[in-house]
Amino acid sequence: MNSPDISVRNLWKVFGHGGDKIPDNPELSALSSAELLERTGCVAAVRNLSFDVAKGEVFVVMGLSGSGKSTLVRCLTRLIEPTSGQVLVDGKDVLQAGLAELRELRRRKMSMVFQHFGLLPHRTVLDNVSYGLQIRGAAKNERYARAREIIELVGLKGYEQHYPDQLSGGMQQRVGLGRALAGDPDTILFDEPFSALDPLIRRDMQAEVIRLHKEM
Repeated sequence: MNSPDISVRNLWKVFGHGGDKIPDNPELSALSSAELLERTGCVAAVRNLSFDVAKGEVFVVMGLSGSGKSTLVRCLTRLIEPTSGQVLVDGKDVLQAGLAELRELRRRKMSMVFQHFGLLPHRTVLDNVSYGLQIRGAAKNERYARAREIIELVGLKGYEQHYPDQLSGGMQQRVGLGRALAGDPDTILFDEPFSALDPLIRRDMQAEVIRLHKEM
């Protein structure tokens, strides 16, 4: 059996003063969220979580608003620093990575599509999609060629020179998706990227992601 692309082991993220002591304290770690908040003033957003994600797998985390989904996703790339545990990517613990190694992980192995688009307003669609490649140091003609391929793939051909404020919400999220795809990462993390869209557009975008997953 092949080893998973991502393995999460006993992951905790506790917000609040003294939160780093809670995972290793049997009494405190067993408290409910309400009891923990009352006793310590801390909030356990991610609590002793373990799971594996196989290569090519679509892995979905579901939960109510405020249940820690966004915190979890950000912990995987240390956009939020976990309190304890392990996040293993290709067998290497992300929590032990130095800054250079972490930058390389974010540039090449894991991309993220955010809930609120996160586009650069002063850059065109072409420049937004190619931005990650620019950060990598790719030559202009190389990154533009790749960006044009991806722009066509996500259904935005003809909009290369448009700016974000000239696009609809669904189109802006296609730009965000294109930016994540352009670097050809091993893993793409989605932080509820379609939740701000109208229901019909949201369904279209969900279908688009399924199509892209099959094609790529």
